[in-house]
Parts: sequence; structure tokens; C-alpha cells
Amino acid sequence: MTPEQTRVVLQAASLCLQYPDDAQRATLPTVRAAVSALPESVSRDHLQSFLAAGGDAEHYVKVFDTRRRCCLYLTWWSDGETRRRGSSLAALKARYRAAGVEFTGTELPDYLPAVLEYAATADLTDGLGLLQEHRAGLELLRLALLEAGTPYAAPVQAVCALLPGPSPEDVAAAKALARGGPPREQVGLDLAPFGTIPAGAPR
Repeated sequence: MTPEQTRVVLQAASLCLQYPDDAQRATLPTVRAAVSALPESVSRDHLQSFLAAGGDAEHYVKVFDTRRRCCLYLTWWSDGETRRRGSSLAALKARYRAAGVEFTGTELPDYLPAVLEYAATADLTDGLGLLQEHRAGLELLRLALLEAGTPYAAPVQAVCALLPGPSPEDVAAAKALARGGPPREQVGLDLAPFGTIPAGAPR
């Protein structure tokens, strides 16, 4: 897959994983056309599967706001509810800034659709590297969505298919997360400087 085709997969997955409001739904015809133009691949198949099934607002909320294991915030998987997460979010905003992107979204900068858009539109190499750094969390998210039986598993599968196979370290990290979950330490954690925390987002 060429870099441009990889960008299409990442941008399509980003749009598919966003809340299905009127603005998101208006993008879907363009997304379908772009995905259909991709060469045959596992990623294209997963995206087409989601685009055929679609998603609605009620289902989206049920999946992502009520299931803690279906978390779209990448540093939650690695840092959980600890002070370290604030530092990770600050580092991520600095990383965007270094690539010429000033993160001003209403979501936190580790929101998976935002990370995917960064990779697709700003810095493909660094974006893919960032996703690989969070491979353990991505794999657990993928498994949680598959277990939930939701079409939203497909865009995450499309992204995972772009990444190299998990290293032994990733496997070990995923197993540790699956056993005990992310770290917990609520005292002193303040994420407000890094973006608005939406209702239902893991704290």
C-alpha cells in the first residue's frame, strides 16, 4: 500500500470512529468513494464492512460511553488514571506542534480519531509510530469491540492491519493490561489544560 493509500485508510477510519452526528454522516459518501478506490486489502475490507453496516448515535454512546474497555483515548490504556497521563497528554500536544499542528479540538489529544487524522494529514511516519507505541492498547480496544459485537470494531481492525505485527513487548503489555487494567491514581489528576473532557470519557 502506498503512503497516499495508507493516508486514505487512516482518514477514513478517523471519520468512521467519530460520533455519528449530521456532520459526520455528511462525510460518509466521500469516505465510501475513497475506500472503494483503494486496492484490495484487509484494511479496505474492514472499512467497507463498517460502511455497509453503519452506526447510529444511540449505539455509539452504548459502546463508547458505557463500556470502559471500549476506550478511544490512547493514553488511558498506558497511563490510566494517574498523574503520568497529564504529562503524556502534554507531550502529545508538543509532538503535534513539532509537526506544525496546533491541537485545538474539543477532545483530548489522545482521542484515537484525532491521532488518526494527525497521521493522515500531518505526519504519516510519526503518526504511524505513535499508533505503534500504543499498539497494546489498540489491540485490547480491537478485542473489546469484537467482543461487544459492534461494527465499530472494523475501523480499528483496519488501522491495526496497517501496523507491523505486535512485538513480544507489545504482547506482554497487552496481557498485563488485560489482567489488571490501566494504572489508577485519581488524586491530583487534572486533564483540563489538554482539552475538554466529554461526558462519558474515562477519567
